Amino acid sequence: MKTFARVLRVLFPTLLIVGWFALFGLGGASFGKISDVSTNEQSQFLPATAEATEVGEIVPDFLGSDTIPAIVVFTGDGELSESEIAEIEAWDFSGLEDVQTVSPPIISDDGEAAQVIVPIDSDGEIRDIVTELRTELEGSTLTASVTGPAGFTADLAQAFSGIDGLLLGVALAAVFVILVIVYRSPLLPLIVLFTSLSALCASIFTIVLLAQAEIIILSGQTQGILFILVIGAATDYALLYIARYREALIEHERRWAATWAALKGAWEPILASGGTVIAALLILLFSELNSNKSLGPVASIGIAFAVLAAMTLLPALLLAAGRVAFWPRRPRYDPAPVDAAAVAAGVESLEHPAHRAADGPAHTKATAGRGLWARIARLVSTRPRIVWIVSVVILGVLSLGLLNLKADGVPTSEFVLGASEARDGQAALGEHFPAGSGTPAYIVGPEADLQAIADIALDMDGVSSVAVVAEDSPSGFAPVTAEGIQPLGPPGTPAADPTVVDGRVLLQATLDAASDSDAAEDAVAELRLALDSVGEDVLVGGQSAVALDTKVASIADRNLIIPLVLVAILLILMLLLRSIIAPLILIGSVVLSFGAALGVSAWVFNGIFDFPGADPSVPLFGFVFLVALGVDYNIFLMTRVREESILLGTRAGILRGLTVTGGVITSAGLVLAATFAALGVIPILFLAQISFIVAFGVLLDTFLVRTLLVPALAYDLGRKIWWPSPLARGAK
Repeated sequence: MKTFARVLRVLFPTLLIVGWFALFGLGGASFGKISDVSTNEQSQFLPATAEATEVGEIVPDFLGSDTIPAIVVFTGDGELSESEIAEIEAWDFSGLEDVQTVSPPIISDDGEAAQVIVPIDSDGEIRDIVTELRTELEGSTLTASVTGPAGFTADLAQAFSGIDGLLLGVALAAVFVILVIVYRSPLLPLIVLFTSLSALCASIFTIVLLAQAEIIILSGQTQGILFILVIGAATDYALLYIARYREALIEHERRWAATWAALKGAWEPILASGGTVIAALLILLFSELNSNKSLGPVASIGIAFAVLAAMTLLPALLLAAGRVAFWPRRPRYDPAPVDAAAVAAGVESLEHPAHRAADGPAHTKATAGRGLWARIARLVSTRPRIVWIVSVVILGVLSLGLLNLKADGVPTSEFVLGASEARDGQAALGEHFPAGSGTPAYIVGPEADLQAIADIALDMDGVSSVAVVAEDSPSGFAPVTAEGIQPLGPPGTPAADPTVVDGRVLLQATLDAASDSDAAEDAVAELRLALDSVGEDVLVGGQSAVALDTKVASIADRNLIIPLVLVAILLILMLLLRSIIAPLILIGSVVLSFGAALGVSAWVFNGIFDFPGADPSVPLFGFVFLVALGVDYNIFLMTRVREESILLGTRAGILRGLTVTGGVITSAGLVLAATFAALGVIPILFLAQISFIVAFGVLLDTFLVRTLLVPALAYDLGRKIWWPSPLARGAK
């Protein structure tokens, strides 16, 4: 029997390691497939019930195919000469792959610019086609820019191109440096990073399969968040297990016994932490936006594998390595009773019986050690009320920045930070044409109401012109005025008949404002409202409508998801801590911390980075990550405090828990902040803002909320924090 047990102790960890190596290989091979299954097309993220989505499904019935327009804008030093116009007319883009019928050059009223609309099949490789188009145009003697939806899509794809290599490399390098400083060991950081990478590879393998089966939608921003979230969370869970394993190696001579002891101490906070984050993420399934909805299961899969790797692969690797993993600072077996605070914080060993003091205010020997965390514990025990009140005031002052937060949406042209040819082309287009040229608002309505629809649109401010789809027209469209459909061609050309599909016609309204501007969205909203008088079956879509519906859905998601996340996390904490008061304290602290982080971010975004604003989903994502991850550190702290309180009493347990967890939670906070800060290397406005909000918020949670506010408030309240559990009555 003993022989079988010994074989099992070797075989089981070996099988775990081999299994994870297999997942590592499969996931590594799947990295190259991510770009094939991801999309950055904004219209893909709208719910099926959105008006813009309905119009988007109808438009191909009129135009013959679903296309994304690229707009080529030509400008010279002044008015275009005949030779320059001839050069523009000579350009032939129809030979490019997936390019549909190209429009003839359209000369601006001032004669200083021309535009050519190049429709691209939406199923084509937009980025590659636009890149080829731009490469061809480098030979032009004029200034030529490719803009429009296809141009912005290409610029966005180019910005995301560094997400596989650059982002992952920066994040791993930052984590490695922190781990080397924390452990002062060459081997242990490598074990932790391999654990984190294995969790990421397993996640990628699973997610790519689901995306190929069209079960989930994967976008560039979701992909970037997944990378950072898995690396940061897996490393945090690993740090918590390693702290327990180090203690166990001192208490137990044999590695197997130490492994079981570490698992017994670490499984509850790690599972609770991972479960809290997964619960918060899965609540995103209640979102209207598919981009928000898809992030929930994608990130949840990543967190699940992070927990699984920290609870299986890491223990197996450390069991195999034993004390060698900590070289040159190997923990030595000491059969004498071990003070966990002394082991974790490096303070002088404390006499165990002295910790069994009654629950009351006091300087017990729980605060008698030397070192940073012992000094913080003494501060908390000496002036608890002053400490937590000052902490709350600081967070409150920082939260005042919320008054300056601009999170009501940004134009598509501002999504990419740095240089953008599409943004430059959009500016040139707006100087010489109605800025909405090439990206009109589409109006679908009954054939009998064609003129009524056109009259309403033409009477509205912000609409430059109206045309109707007409197959008989040379351009495929026929102008519509107050006098009806107008002929297009030489004198005597009859007016074309509109194309009718299922009794409906398709009109396009060219807007004065750029399609991604607030003015264009306002025009669409007013147009929809005015057209309601014609009938409910008149629908308005197009790029501006997509942006408007996305903003509306995003705001609705924010107002719905945030309360649901709070309730879910509160219930989990109540079950974990068997208390009502302590969870309310923890939830209140992280909400206040989130407000402070968002307030500081508003000041930084407006005053330092001069960002044009933020998408409504930025506060939502920041909230989900900060509250879920901020509660993590409180879970790490309070589960240990509860464990110690059962033995020592609440106040002594708080001080003991603070000193024991101080080092590991601080290290975990630095790792998570560093990984989220790495998102800043991707030149996307949304990711840069999430990067700062979460990184700063995590540091705030780590150094103020978890270190001072929560321990001081809990110490001030004493055993009341455990109400209604027996601990509130002083039971041990």
